[in-house]
Amino acid sequence: MVTVKEVKTKKEQKEFVRFPLELYKGNKYYVPMLYAGEFAIFDPDYPFNKICDTICLLAYRDGKAVGRVQGIIQHDANRKWGYKQARFTRFDAIDDEEVSGALLGYLEKWAAGLGMTEIVGPLGFSDFEREGLLIEGFEEPQTYEEQYNYEYYRRLIEASGFAKDTDWLEFQIYGSDDDPEKLYALAKKLMERYELTFWQAKTMSELLDHHIYDILGVVEQAYSPLYGTVPLNEETLRNYIKDFKSIVRPQDIGALMDRNGRTVAIAIVFPSISEAVRSSNGHITPGFLYRFLRDKRHPKIMDLGLIGVLPEYNSKGIVAIMIAMLIERMRADKLEYMETNLILEDNFSMQNLLKHFNKRHHKRRRCFKKKIEQ
Repeated sequence: MVTVKEVKTKKEQKEFVRFPLELYKGNKYYVPMLYAGEFAIFDPDYPFNKICDTICLLAYRDGKAVGRVQGIIQHDANRKWGYKQARFTRFDAIDDEEVSGALLGYLEKWAAGLGMTEIVGPLGFSDFEREGLLIEGFEEPQTYEEQYNYEYYRRLIEASGFAKDTDWLEFQIYGSDDDPEKLYALAKKLMERYELTFWQAKTMSELLDHHIYDILGVVEQAYSPLYGTVPLNEETLRNYIKDFKSIVRPQDIGALMDRNGRTVAIAIVFPSISEAVRSSNGHITPGFLYRFLRDKRHPKIMDLGLIGVLPEYNSKGIVAIMIAMLIERMRADKLEYMETNLILEDNFSMQNLLKHFNKRHHKRRRCFKKKIEQ
């Protein structure tokens, strides 16, 4: 028999955080979240706990934890999109439909009690968090930014009445067949035509003190129309910036500015820290710190975080400049490849950008949706 409990005590919080570490023990593809950081979701002062309703659940059989899930009602997202949605995230379970059904059924009743009419997921507090269920690419390297899961998860979720809402694609990119000199010449011509200059911070202090909110403003405008995006307030932005600055280096952000000093386009990449986190099972150990600092200083692989262009520049060929920037970065750093994060299957502008690269489509993730029976 399966029983479901709301996570309340410190002991239950520890069980919730540790459960996937046990479930994926020995799995060479799974990249955990940093263990200590996961406890933040239980803190009443965690920024999203102030603006969202949340619940964390554990499923037990014979006194042993066999599954978990977190439910979120993201009120800002619901207001933005006009939905009455609950989200589910941090879903992990053994291969047993009774377990997954008990967890997702409990979550459905919780959401209905708060007036929601549907459940979607996996989606976190915002699109800056892990999202989507891996449905293709189970033997591929994972990025730290995205979640690995066993292949049977899809069957468990669909058995509870969920169906596809949207898919994301992921790629490895290796460089370009385009003549780089011609591309650089085109980029220079476009920058002269629109009076743009390339900017890159020399220090993290310069980046964070003077430019970070301009950069995030471009991200907000460029990505706001896309699936699942959430408006962020000052406190939630500061929370992400705190994590952001521990991984990103000044040279990992390139921006284009107009003649008035306004940021109009950005590209952000991250040194891949997947191996460092996987090797320590998410714990901050001396070994983790050594690998983390090594991979941050001398990356062989970079994660392509995002490319953002202000809407008014979308039809002006600015993407060609961003492509030139990425190709130059791969050449200068002698990277093995870049790993994209999630690209919506209907985000054709981003997919058109990737046409200029040698690439391999190797992973697909899915968000599911279910109507709540009233």
